[in-house]
This record gives sequence, structure tokens and C-alpha cells, in this order.
Amino acid sequence: MSATKIIHSIPSDPLTGAISVPVYQTSTFIQEAPGVNKGYDYARSNNPTRKVLEDVVAQLEGGDNAFAFATGLAAIDSVLKLLSAGDEIVAVDDIYGGAYRLFTHVYEILGVEIKYVDTTNVENVANAVSTKTKCIWIESPTNPTLKVSDIRAISKIAKSVHAFLVVDNTFASPIAQQPLNLGADIVIHSGTKYIGGHSDLVAGLVVTKDKVFSEKIKFVQNASGGILGPWDCFLTIRGIETLDIRYRKQCENAQKVAEFLVQNDAVSEVYFPGLPTHKNHKIAKQQQSGLFGGIVSFSLKNDTVDAANAFVTATNYFKLAESLGGVKSLLCHPPQMTHASVPREKRIQAGIKDSLIRLSCGIENADDLVQDLAQAFKITEVSPAPFAS
Repeated sequence: MSATKIIHSIPSDPLTGAISVPVYQTSTFIQEAPGVNKGYDYARSNNPTRKVLEDVVAQLEGGDNAFAFATGLAAIDSVLKLLSAGDEIVAVDDIYGGAYRLFTHVYEILGVEIKYVDTTNVENVANAVSTKTKCIWIESPTNPTLKVSDIRAISKIAKSVHAFLVVDNTFASPIAQQPLNLGADIVIHSGTKYIGGHSDLVAGLVVTKDKVFSEKIKFVQNASGGILGPWDCFLTIRGIETLDIRYRKQCENAQKVAEFLVQNDAVSEVYFPGLPTHKNHKIAKQQQSGLFGGIVSFSLKNDTVDAANAFVTATNYFKLAESLGGVKSLLCHPPQMTHASVPREKRIQAGIKDSLIRLSCGIENADDLVQDLAQAFKITEVSPAPFAS
């Protein structure tokens, strides 16, 4: 979807002509008679501001419908509610820590079985599915090691066992990747990240491919009530207006940062789909439209928590904080932050080393970001290799 189409998919207000979408800050709507209304009766069921956001996001992903939730985890939870005790999920091993916590401590207790596999190898997925598999759950790229999975190939496996495929598209964003067009059935977004884009809201989005899933998620959204409020819907819509230009700049910055890190003697591994050395670089280049995202992760040769702590507290422009995808650059230490709920042995198995650091590149000048990292290496007594800008 081009930047022009994105901007003009956001309607002006038909009632007043307001160029910005109004915030309908109301809990209820007057009815002409019981059940006779103007399409709205109660704000949990629907809200005009939320409907604009949902319609725009559905267009962004090429879906039948979209649904806005209070958080990314509320969005994930709404999809998991489609499952029953005895059903099985085959999930990517390098999964977001919050999703792992929800899967393990809520849904496994309720009788949903989870198998974690490295989905970057399609054969692993084919070998893991069974007659009990009802859902295949992947992130591509993953958080935080930026693993890339072949969505089209995995969708064929899902169909072969009559399972539905869910793709968390948060890192790629709709600008780079439309999983529904590659065979996915449901797309998840943490709207907090690139779609909102300014670190000023928390939101979750679910996009469905067909009416069957749309009706199911709509029922869950209304029945469970974890909706996104109108003000946060407005802020998310405002973020979408600049999504294309922001994301492309963040991708450009991340590429330069990754190329700098590769040259650094203190770094043992750089995780970034835009590097030719990345395991599935070719797949990422194809299914992500040549855009590799704004996230770069790396591990230190001194693979200790202490070494990571020293580095993440030594930067200036990169601020130490949870989250990602905003206009300001952030960094974090996943083993102690975003993935602390995942047991260490499972983190290591998934490739999350003790020293792994995740960078979220903002829209600052790329050279300034590189220099910030360079000075952090220097003051932590590690001199980086020369970098030619």
C-alpha cells in the first residue's frame, strides 16, 4: 500500500468536514427505538473512532476486517480464545516473552498444548504438526533474534492439517509485509510499536483474512471487552499517517547500524535480516519487499549479563526502555526485560544469549546513532573497529 493510499484511506468527517478523525468520547448512543440506532448502541460493541482505525488497518493488511484491543497481549488473547482444551499450537521458539507467559501460564493450564520449534526451517514445522494441531503461531521477524520464517511455505503446512496460521507482523509492519497475501489466516500487531510509532500509547490489533474469522474475533472482542479506547484509537490513526515515511527511515538507520556492528571486534553475532549473512536473508528480501525493519540485535563476545548491563547503560541517544518502533531510538536487554519470563534454558535454546542486546532504531541521523554506539563501546573499555559512513 503506497504512502498516498495510506494517508487517503483515513477519511475526513462526513458530518463536519473535519480533516482529522473526531474522537467520539462517549459510552453510549441514543436509540430511536429499542434496537433502532445509527449503527452504534454501546461503546464496547463499537465506536466510530475505533471503526475508522479498524477499517484503515484492514486495508493496510489487505484483510476482511480488523479489531482494535487495549494491548498487544489482549489481541493475542482474543485469538487464543478460538482454541479449546486438547487443541495444540505449534509456535516459533523465539517468541515474545509476554506471549510465552500467556501461552504457558494461562492456556497450557486450561489444556491447550504448545510445541515450540525453530520455524526458520520449514521441515521443523512439518515434523511438529499433528492431528491435534489447530494453530501455527509465528513471528517473522522474531523478537529479539530477528529470525525469518517462510510464511507461504508454512501456510501450506497449516492447510494440510486444517490448522489456521497466525503471523505476528509487528516487526515487519504492513509497509514491508502483508502475511495474509502470503497465506496467513490472522495477523497480529502490537499497535504500540511501529503503527502507533511515537511511544505514547498501548494498543493491539488483529486482522482477519475472511468473514469466518472476522465473526469469531468480533464476538470475542465484544464478549471479553478488551477494547481500545477512542482517544488511543485517534492517536493510532494519527501514527498511521506517517507510518510509511517513519518505517523506511528506521529501516535505513538499522541497516547502517548493523553494518557498523558487524565490524566491531567486541561483537560475536549481529542479528538483522538485511545482512547477507542472515540465515533467511533471501526470504526476508522477497517477502518483506526489501525492507528489513528497524530492529537490530547483537551479542557480545563477553557473553555475560554484566557486560550487557555496562553497555545498555552507556548510550546517550539510545534510551534504555521496554518497547520499540518509536521515533526515538531505544535499547534493551531482553534476558532481563522483555523475555525475563522465559526460563534461561529456553532462551538459550532459542538463541537468546545472556549478552544479547536489542536496538530499536528511531528516525535520528544514522551517523549520530552509530557514534553513540561507538562511544558506548569505548567507555565500556572496548574500542570498535573503524566505520566508514
